[in-house]
Amino acid sequence: MKILIAEAFDAHLPGRLAAFGEVSRDMATLGEAEVLLVRSKVQVDGDLLAQAPRLKLVMRGGVGMDNIDAKACEARGIRALNTPQASKIAVAELAMAFMVAIPARLIEAHLSMKEGKFLKKDLVRTELYGKTLGLVGAGNIATEVARRAQAFGMEVLAYDPHLSEHPMARLMPSLEDLVAQCDFLSLHLPLTASTRRIINAQVIDRMKPGIILINTGRGKCVVEEDLAEALRSGKVRAYGTDVFQSDPPPADSPILAAPHVYLSPHIGANSEENLTRIGDAFLEILEEYAARKS
Repeated sequence: MKILIAEAFDAHLPGRLAAFGEVSRDMATLGEAEVLLVRSKVQVDGDLLAQAPRLKLVMRGGVGMDNIDAKACEARGIRALNTPQASKIAVAELAMAFMVAIPARLIEAHLSMKEGKFLKKDLVRTELYGKTLGLVGAGNIATEVARRAQAFGMEVLAYDPHLSEHPMARLMPSLEDLVAQCDFLSLHLPLTASTRRIINAQVIDRMKPGIILINTGRGKCVVEEDLAEALRSGKVRAYGTDVFQSDPPPADSPILAAPHVYLSPHIGANSEENLTRIGDAFLEILEEYAARKS
């Protein structure tokens, strides 16, 4: 079979996949590909599928299927799969990194020291211990965040309309009930019709004053204009995000100009270990696919 790796993965992945067939990184070979590997940049839509007449299997390295038109794949008889378990540790650790760094004021401390300032009396920190964390979406990644938050002595609440119970968080009946009680709110949502723009002015108005918001899920779940205003007013104390309206964010994004914003360039899944795990998941899928063909 011919396998096309359309985005950046672990450098060893082509060699690992070679046992299954001919491996290419050249998008010009799309028309010959039976298997396509993507992450989040390549849009697997009708236009792309029209250029891939031999395609039978699409694998996305990551959580969610935002960039894959599942209906179009189904209509063509193409299997579309992701790797939902592989990224949970890497993304959870980044969410916790934001959660630790922001109240500890590590960014301000580092930058001021580099500028020759020694702000020992000015940089008063706050702790995670005893604070309440709210999880919006309580799947694989959020569960790993909950596990780590509890180790810091945090109370963990969650809102997920698809769950009736959760092993590590107390479920709340509504998003509004959740945000009113939380010192920290961490978003772990796929992008769907019901989650797009879910964090808006109405929800922000119900939030506990001084809340810290973390987003390692999907940028379009947040109404940036509403959040920027809440950051300026102090209703939201800080926003740490790895995700944006687009990669990279547009220069006129309200978030880029807002105060108390902490940014990373969509690196949640970019740990060495996670890229290896994604490769492991791809191999398992291909082994099953090859067995079906034989």
